[in-house]
Amino acid sequence: MFKKVLIANRGEIALRIIRACKELGIGTVAVYSEADRDSLHVRFADEEVCIGRGPASESYLHMQRILAAAEITNADAIHPGYGFLAENAEFSEICAHNGFVFIGPTVDNIRKMGDKASARSLMIGHGIPVIPGTESILDSEKQALAMAAGIGYPVMIKASAGGGGKGMRVVHDEKDLPRAFAVASSEAASAFGNPGLYLEKYLIRPRHVEFQVLGDRFGNVVHLGERDCSVQRRHQKLIEESPCPAMTPALRRKMGECAVEVARLIEYVGAGTVEFLLDKDMNFYFMEMNTRIQVEHPVTEMVTGLDLVKEQVAVSGGERFSFDAGKVKFNGHAIECRINAEDPRHDFRPCPGVITSFHPPGGPGIRVDTHIYASYVVPPFYDSLLAKLIAHGRDRSEAIARLRRSLDEFIIIGVPTTIDFHRTIIDDPRFISGDLDIQFLEKRS
Repeated sequence: MFKKVLIANRGEIALRIIRACKELGIGTVAVYSEADRDSLHVRFADEEVCIGRGPASESYLHMQRILAAAEITNADAIHPGYGFLAENAEFSEICAHNGFVFIGPTVDNIRKMGDKASARSLMIGHGIPVIPGTESILDSEKQALAMAAGIGYPVMIKASAGGGGKGMRVVHDEKDLPRAFAVASSEAASAFGNPGLYLEKYLIRPRHVEFQVLGDRFGNVVHLGERDCSVQRRHQKLIEESPCPAMTPALRRKMGECAVEVARLIEYVGAGTVEFLLDKDMNFYFMEMNTRIQVEHPVTEMVTGLDLVKEQVAVSGGERFSFDAGKVKFNGHAIECRINAEDPRHDFRPCPGVITSFHPPGGPGIRVDTHIYASYVVPPFYDSLLAKLIAHGRDRSEAIARLRRSLDEFIIIGVPTTIDFHRTIIDDPRFISGDLDIQFLEKRS
């Protein structure tokens, strides 16, 4: 096992990794920008190194500074968390070349799944169901028009190197495709340094269902159940839950086996998710694989009792799973709300500022993952996530009741948040009944 891990991230996920490492008896190094000097991950790590100014390009995305911090603190591994450099194959490769273990999948894993068009092609070649669409990156707008005409509208244009909803456009009519193609390509180039696009059929009212997978260096792969991530805004997940309300034992077995097969195809190592769209007829289609720990991993932890970050660290250290893969037990229901510093009344505008009062909820079945506190300054440079509120109950009804009670108890004053917005969502009769799909919020407006 490692002696010291550097966390190449910030906020709640950096704090989450520090906690896992401490339980494993591993020393920790926090890197931070000048804007995060007073962040809790800096306070609770064993060592800390400032790596630059506030903008991510000058700090959390600056590979050389992160590697220098690992060098001077004698770290032997680097955990990238999620976002930033977590799925950057170049960074993973540079870590290895400089003698640091990258706590995540292999370079080959990241490359094979990082390019969405190539991943689609790989799945098609092995008989994994995918949404009808192109098998490679589009050469031109003209080719996109021809493919869309063959598939039939509506279609989705997607960035090949994409994620987080960037470089994605839904096109309902031929006349709208040229502009959508140009905008998506420009956005993809800006966000990922890669303008490549592919095209697929846009499914009407599907659920977004992902399966958590773990793989070790001994060829073992297991799935730890599914999460329904259908409540989204602009392709960004807002609420996640496990199990999926629409899931049946037979469908879970079939989708779970498919997720494991996908991971086995690339000899996957570490924690990851295989993401599917599930249509109204219960047909499922591979969408992509995320080669990182997910924001919503606590949902799976609550229903399995496993610590996914500790498993991730151990696997990267060459150890086997700490549990019997054939005896994983699923207990109850868990739901997560992402609490952001955003103003829902003004198109969810990010709202940096000072937290003047902070009171997290508690009680049975409640977990809050956060890095904020009273007097904490929310910087303007990063994702607006303040906290993740997770409620667990014996069944979905109890989980919703606990979530509702916890949102009523949650106090954050100083910046606008999405707490009240989440209250309205979980009181919606369709949410209560489990009638979810990725257009859920669009139908509310």
